[in-house]
Formats: sequence, structure tokens, C-alpha cells
Amino acid sequence: MTTFLAGGTGTPKLLAGAGDVFDPADTTVVCNTGDDVEFGGLFVSPDIDTVLFDGGGVLDREFWWGIEGDTTTTHDELERLADAAGIPEGPRYLDADAQTSGRDISRWRRFSGAREFMTFGDEDRAVHVLRTSLLDEGESLTEVTRTLADAFDVPYDVVPMSDDPVATLIHVEERADPMHFQEYWVGERAAPTVADVEFRGADAATAATAAVDAIREGPVVVGPSNPVTSLGPMLALDALREALDETRVVAVSPFVEDDVFSGPAADLMAGTGREASTRGVADAYDFADAFVLDAADGTDLDRPVVRTDTRMDDDEDAERVARACRDALAEVGA
Repeated sequence: MTTFLAGGTGTPKLLAGAGDVFDPADTTVVCNTGDDVEFGGLFVSPDIDTVLFDGGGVLDREFWWGIEGDTTTTHDELERLADAAGIPEGPRYLDADAQTSGRDISRWRRFSGAREFMTFGDEDRAVHVLRTSLLDEGESLTEVTRTLADAFDVPYDVVPMSDDPVATLIHVEERADPMHFQEYWVGERAAPTVADVEFRGADAATAATAAVDAIREGPVVVGPSNPVTSLGPMLALDALREALDETRVVAVSPFVEDDVFSGPAADLMAGTGREASTRGVADAYDFADAFVLDAADGTDLDRPVVRTDTRMDDDEDAERVARACRDALAEVGA
């Protein structure tokens, strides 16, 4: 079996071309849930959904978010009503007591649906309704995720990192209170200056059994996802970190030396005291046995390295990077 750790768009892009390299029927994808958020009572798992939608062949690949061709009738009507009612724009957190009451897995990341600073399509929203309803019926996030994967006919096993709440909160220089990652990334377009990143709840959360077992069985592939907010919540769970130490791991750098391909990884790494570069990624991933670097990346690491063109603009590119991951695993006997 091969296990992929997925967060953001880096690993899903890699998975999109990995099917001819790693047998999907023998593949597990462990997803970050630190980005999860509740809007208007609906529980949303963005990183899980990206994997589900792409694995099911319905992902909007222009944005790597949502369902291709989806309509936004409900979202647009909510915005119209909010404008008519004079409700100010912007993220609207529920109050402090509401953040820790109600659905336990929604803790520290609950927003009013009076203003949706994230756009949800109508078919996309149906997924959130079903997920939330099954959670409220007593199913775990692991069980619900596997049910949704079956509904989308995803060819590999998809599981969350935990069935407990872990919220990625960004501390910024511009204000005293932290903001949820989705407010920082979507609402504020990553404009605030990062001062620190907190994985609230990680100290009390238990890693999902399916995730731990998949990592231990390994080997593991870490795609070119954001080391801080895509992989950081997983690494904050002791059982997952220990499992990574016990198996063979190859990681793809999201940098070419000190140039990041996309997203806020550089700002987040710098804001948390890390070097924003491939070397900084290697320091953060001390559990990794080998790395896949871009052919133009001359970083000298103390572990085996396989180089290729790591830019992934289509599935053919992704297959090339997946083959490099397989070669890197072979270098370390996996």
C-alpha cells in the first residue's frame, strides 16, 4: 500500500496523475482537517473535498475548489438578502461560547452564514448538508468521508487525519485575535503579516486510527503541499508524527530553492521562524527519508534526492512527478 498525505492543492494535483504509478486500489489518502470550517451550521472539509471531487472526476480544476459547472443560486441569494438587510460584508465569527458548544468537531472555526466570504456552489453545498447530517446522526468524520468517497466512486481510500477538532489559526501582526486559516487565505487573500500559526485542539485530539494504520503500513508520499498549514496540523498529532518516523517517506518540495510554486507557503514559513526554501522544508520534514526536487533546484540535502521538472500543469506532469516519487522510494528501499 502507498499512503499520500494531502492538504491544499499540491498533493491532489500529484494524485491526479499518479494512478498509473501507484495502484489506486492499494492507495490511501490521509487528509488535513485543520482547514475545516462551519458556515451557517454546515460543516465543510475543503481539503477532503478537493480529494473527493478530483477522485470522482468532478473537481473544478480551474480553481481546484468546488464542482465543475456548479451553479451558485443559493450563495447568490444569500448575498442579495444580506445586502438588502444591511448586513456588513466580511467574515462573521459566532461568539466565543458558540465556538465551543454544539457540534464538537466544529470548535474554534464557526461562522455565521449571514455572509459567506467563501463561495459554495449548489451541488457543493449538498455535500456539506449530507456530511453535516451524517455527523449529527452520530457517524465519525472517518465514516462520513468514506461514505462520500463511495458516493463519488473515488478509486482510493480517503480518510481524515482525526475525528476530533483541530483548527488552524493564524496569528497576524495587524490584530490581537487570531484568524481562522480560511479567513486569512480566502477572506484576506493572505495579505496580513503572519506572526505565528496555532493548531488549536491538537494537544487533545486523537489521530484517526485509519490514518495511523495507513501511515504505518506505508510507504508515504508527501506532495508539494504547504508545510505549515497543510501538513502542520497532521504533524501536530503525536501519533501521526510517530508513525511517520516508523515508515519510509518521500516528500516533494513546493519550492525551487527559495522560490515557491504557489500559495502562501513562503509567508507562513517565514512567519513561523522557518527558512522559506527547500532547505526549510527539509528541516521541517526531518522524518522524510528522501526528497523529490525540481531539476533547477540545486539544494544539497543530507538525504537521497531525485530531480525532475516538478511543475504540475496537467496529469502528464503529475505522472512524471509521481514516477520520481516512486524512484525516490526505491532509493530508500521502499
